Amino acid sequence: MSEVLGPILYSFLGDDLPVRFRFWDGSELPARPGVATEVTLRSPLALRRLIYSPNELGLGRAYVAGDADIEGDVFDVLALRDRLASRTEYASLNLGRDRWLKLLKAGRELGALGRPLPPPPEEARLTGRKHSKSRDAAAIAHHYDVSNDFYRLLLGETMTYSCAYFPSPQATLDQAQTAKYDLICRKLGLRPGMRFLDVGCGWGGMVMHAAEHYGVQAVGVTISRQQADLAAKRVAEAGLADRAEIRLQDYRDLGKE
Repeated sequence: MSEVLGPILYSFLGDDLPVRFRFWDGSELPARPGVATEVTLRSPLALRRLIYSPNELGLGRAYVAGDADIEGDVFDVLALRDRLASRTEYASLNLGRDRWLKLLKAGRELGALGRPLPPPPEEARLTGRKHSKSRDAAAIAHHYDVSNDFYRLLLGETMTYSCAYFPSPQATLDQAQTAKYDLICRKLGLRPGMRFLDVGCGWGGMVMHAAEHYGVQAVGVTISRQQADLAAKRVAEAGLADRAEIRLQDYRDLGKE
């Protein structure tokens, strides 16, 4: 398979590939020396998804559908997007008619061409006007209301769904998230008696830190029911109910009470 797909990939990505490609027949395309990340295309359907969505969406759909797999550093794979963007125009102008016809024939024989595939069943099927309250609530529920235990496995005990600030290479994820909270509070110049609002408060970590360590009256809003339930429980268990409030509320409804 590599002898068929190799020219296609090389045409658009160059021959010094930053990842190793392995195909469903066991053949592979080597990467440049020292690369450990590998992308396995388990089916021609992976190619079809990437043809119609040559970005993170196509790769994500192929991965979720089981048509592709990644071993190693996912950022090596995402770097292909930038390489594709920089080379696509050049490649399309210089392949020539005969080469394009050969590539189309190869794609058809491999089953990579055809109608666009439907999204995997796990993908959200949202309806309604974009960024309407009902559509946004459905999107958030689909993403976050899968299980707080699941997110604890990914995020650690702070349950913080954003970047962290590592004050030292030895810091743990939980320590880095706490350091991030404190950095934000200091940048905001929070002082006792101030009011603090966290829109999209997640599981309440930032709200709790600001209330406990800076003496503010804190309110966090989220439209994820599971986030709101756990955040309110954490606030109560920390003895911060008099200084911190968690609301299951769209930020666009703030001030309408």
